[in-house]
Amino acid sequence: MRLEGRSALITGAARGIGRAFAEAYLREGATVTIGDVNIDAARATAEEIGAHAVHLDVTEQSSIEAAVGETVAETGGIDILVNNAALFDMAPIVEITRESYDRLFAVNVSGTLFTLQAVARHMVDRGKGGKIINMASQAGRRGEGLVAVYCATKAAVISLTQSAGLNLIRHGINVNAIAPGVVEGEHWDHVDALFARHEGLQPGEKKRQVGDAVPYGRMGRAEDLTGMAIFLATPEADYIVAQTFNVDGGQWMS
Repeated sequence: MRLEGRSALITGAARGIGRAFAEAYLREGATVTIGDVNIDAARATAEEIGAHAVHLDVTEQSSIEAAVGETVAETGGIDILVNNAALFDMAPIVEITRESYDRLFAVNVSGTLFTLQAVARHMVDRGKGGKIINMASQAGRRGEGLVAVYCATKAAVISLTQSAGLNLIRHGINVNAIAPGVVEGEHWDHVDALFARHEGLQPGEKKRQVGDAVPYGRMGRAEDLTGMAIFLATPEADYIVAQTFNVDGGQWMS
């Protein structure tokens, strides 16, 4: 019960990694609010696991402000934010569209920044500090020939984590990030289908290849990330500032 008495807002948590974090935080005693653009899915998940749900479109400032306000009104405050909402797309450099670029940066970068900002303002005004955890990726550590825009967005998340961490720690707000590797689930089903189209692979082949390449011996699972997500939200991580932690089975060392 390391998070007993704490209130957490997790974006994009109706399914996948965000849902796994919500369940883990609830087991540790936290009150959890699921923020998701798909409010019906968020409500269904919240009812199933015992959380709250709010509509949150991280590309709309009014939606961010409303979701933060609703969460504060419902739970009394926000002690922990997990910026988990993200989109993925891929294409060769000569085929990248401005529409895809704008969409990914709107969610992955602007969405992360302005949700962080809204919650940080609340935390500063409240005067109790807090924990903000951004979801980066091993893709933010290096480029990939077919994944230029997504890699760039996650590199930006790592950079924003550093700058926000340095700026907000004076208020007792720790900003850090988690960089997963390849994680099994709906997200990678989508990624696999895109690789199959662009590389001429059979469905499932890219997943097999990347899973075999992980030093640990398999793709990650959402549950593999929950330990770090819990740790970074606890007082045990008070002296950790502006860092991005790889949780990827040994794929990247930094």
